[in-house]
Amino acid sequence: MRKLIYFVAATIDGFIAAPDGGIDVFPLEPDLLDFVVAEYPETLPTHVRTRIGLDAPNRVFDTLVMGKGTYDPALALGITSPYAHLKQYVFSRTAEAAPEPEVEIVTGDPVELVRRLKLQDGLDIWLCGGGDLAAQLLPEVDELVVKLNPVLAGAGIPLLRSDFNPTPLTLRDTRPLPGGVVVLRYSREGN
Repeated sequence: MRKLIYFVAATIDGFIAAPDGGIDVFPLEPDLLDFVVAEYPETLPTHVRTRIGLDAPNRVFDTLVMGKGTYDPALALGITSPYAHLKQYVFSRTAEAAPEPEVEIVTGDPVELVRRLKLQDGLDIWLCGGGDLAAQLLPEVDELVVKLNPVLAGAGIPLLRSDFNPTPLTLRDTRPLPGGVVVLRYSREGN
């Protein structure tokens, strides 16, 4: 069965983006880029992969789910399919047409869709963001991979925007990178 993995960058104080959704607080330093290319190449947007000449197969994910707030910055740049090498599901509260065949706009229940996706054949499913969607999908998250950046933001979009709900996780791996990012991999208790 496929897993839902929340693969995300975060500040030490738990934010995944600035209050306006910007991600400039997370520079893609060479050591982090090397790690991502080696371990999670499909998490680089298609336009970045093209720019750096990366033609690597998907290693971990073939599908991603993201909220409309995560998708909108790409649209603002005219990028209608930020991860053309993946099947993309964008959750939105308003019905709209998908701009590309590999992008599907979903107005229904995210948990229901993810449960169906987990039963299909394929690689794992990437929960790309954001904090509201992560909170809704928390019961389905099998792993959490956090690229913990050595920065304090003070405010922004939290890793998980939900009510108080302690969820035990088991630390499976830590990988400090030379530039100060520490990659932490957790799984749900019992997984």
